[in-house]
Amino acid sequence: MNMQKAAFSIINYQFDRVQIDLNNHKSKNLSLVFNTNGLYNKENSTFELQFVVKVANKEAEKPFVEISCKGNFKFENVSCFEEIPDFFYRNSIAILFPYVRSYLSLVTTQANVPGIILPTLNLSNLETELKTNTTTK
Repeated sequence: MNMQKAAFSIINYQFDRVQIDLNNHKSKNLSLVFNTNGLYNKENSTFELQFVVKVANKEAEKPFVEISCKGNFKFENVSCFEEIPDFFYRNSIAILFPYVRSYLSLVTTQANVPGIILPTLNLSNLETELKTNTTTK
């Protein structure tokens, strides 16, 4: 049996919600929370990834930053949800995170406050969450 390999590419991304309250940014000890979900469209073999990053001070409950980024991806050789390879979930998040990281740094620096620079992170642990939180249409 000759299996074709699935390939994907990013079509675009957009920051659809950004909330930053620098009045609540009191410490350099930051806590990060990530939420992911996806929507696979079988008609045109596309995937919409919703990636939310929340940043809070470790001692605070409420985040002072919440950024939601939507990334749209196109598959080749994928005709149904079950054919999406596991590596896609891990890699799609890895593709979007640098945009979120850069955006947060740029916006906070432009606000004339010390920029918030998120570290480079391995987010492969979000793979299962994204796969579980993916629906089809």
